Amino acid sequence: MAKDTLKVGGVKYTTAEKGYFEKRGLKRSAGIWALWGLAIAAVISGDFSGWNFGIDFAGFGGMTIAFVLVVIMYYALVYSIGEMASAMPHTGGAYSFARAAMGPWGGFITGIAETIEYVATTAVIVFFSASYADSIFVTLLNIPEGGHALPMWVWYIILYAVFVAINAAGAALSFRFAIVVSFISIAILVVFFVMAIAGGQFSFDKLWDIPADAGQTTFLPHGVLPILFALPFAMWFFLGIEELPLAAEESKNPTKDIPKAGRVGLLTLLIAAVLVLFLNTGVVGAAATGTAGEPLLDGFRAIVGDTAAAVLALAALIGLLASLQGIMFGYGRNMYSLSRAGYYPKFFSLTGKTKTPWVALLVGGVIGFVALVVVDLLVAADPEGWGAVGGAIVLNIAVWGAVIAYIMQMLAFIILRRKFKNAKRPYTSPWGITGAVIATVLSLLIFVGFLLNPAFTYALYFILGVFVLFIIVFAIWGRNRLVLSPEEEYALSGGEHGDPQKEKLGGAVEAEILAQDGVDKA
Repeated sequence: MAKDTLKVGGVKYTTAEKGYFEKRGLKRSAGIWALWGLAIAAVISGDFSGWNFGIDFAGFGGMTIAFVLVVIMYYALVYSIGEMASAMPHTGGAYSFARAAMGPWGGFITGIAETIEYVATTAVIVFFSASYADSIFVTLLNIPEGGHALPMWVWYIILYAVFVAINAAGAALSFRFAIVVSFISIAILVVFFVMAIAGGQFSFDKLWDIPADAGQTTFLPHGVLPILFALPFAMWFFLGIEELPLAAEESKNPTKDIPKAGRVGLLTLLIAAVLVLFLNTGVVGAAATGTAGEPLLDGFRAIVGDTAAAVLALAALIGLLASLQGIMFGYGRNMYSLSRAGYYPKFFSLTGKTKTPWVALLVGGVIGFVALVVVDLLVAADPEGWGAVGGAIVLNIAVWGAVIAYIMQMLAFIILRRKFKNAKRPYTSPWGITGAVIATVLSLLIFVGFLLNPAFTYALYFILGVFVLFIIVFAIWGRNRLVLSPEEEYALSGGEHGDPQKEKLGGAVEAEILAQDGVDKA
């Protein structure tokens, strides 16, 4: 006869109440192209804004070196994550991988990092989208310089409201939307590439127009160390593709399609990123690109002028909105999986009639909105101080959360190769443990770059504050209220259970695990 509770690794599991999982159901509606669309949508805004700040730190040469290192890291990461996702086809993603390898506390810490990454990334995209939209209407409506078409906080509300509604309306709609906006975004980039090459504005000399510091070269105008500072911005070309495992319980064939969508998606993004890095910088100039709020829009302006660029930017805005859709999907599923297992308040994981985690989507949206408004108020109060760093703070928070999650996932990969030797792995990473080590080392390098750069200090304080708060609340309250979700079943059964496609949630599997005494379990 099953016990009501099971104590493992300093936490306690209890039997889920009747109907618990039925209220938290997801619907399988994604094929390979839907997953590819999700991957592209989650990332593509990185080609429109954000990446360019790395040039300001390190010059074009330093940014190119940082870009190459980041490409290597993401290939190693995507291969490793693909293997773990095929073995663990449930929604937990990074939290799930770390939970199986490092116990409930390791899983929780990794889950926090990914929550921070996706909520902050969504906020960054809302910020850039609002800036793009406002800039477009300021031009079209002939508003005097320094004015706004709408207050920025109104733009934030509009963007969050629309995309929370789209994501909450149903997974099938979300995936269809992701495919459409991904193709449109890529088409917009192709138009820019053709115009940049054919229009005659591109010049190799513009790549090197940042004056070199004393004793430095035009290739590395500020020296070697700033390459570390450019790495987080180079990540912006790819950050978010790692969210694919979060779609496992909404994928029709997750063990096969998620690894494949990751590889094809990464190749697509690599081609786009190389062209944006060279052509956008070569049209606008490295010095101007490095400080631009809308670098692609500036590229269009340089080619066709302000008014025509504003019209083209209406299309370019779609690229940002694509990522708003994709990354919002990510934080919704991340918070859903942690909530379903009991790490976050359980009502976050309610899905309702649409079978989407609408509560988690709403909560993440409110947090992101508040963060943006607070940053805006700080900048307004101290333009000289916060004004110099305010625009990049939330971006740095997002990247820092991602780096922590990457390190934890790669450590999980290495541990699981040894700990769960007999677990089924329908897909295996061609780079194996070596790839995971490479990704770990490069992630640590980015982490060190954060520590050495005083411009990232505010982001560090915020990250530490969030981790401390979440861990204290979990230690006092949450750790005694966990539930055997698929992620927890997989970990506690040594990889034998936890596939929602094959097993009913709760019921016999839950009773079997709760009947154990917890010895040698994690």
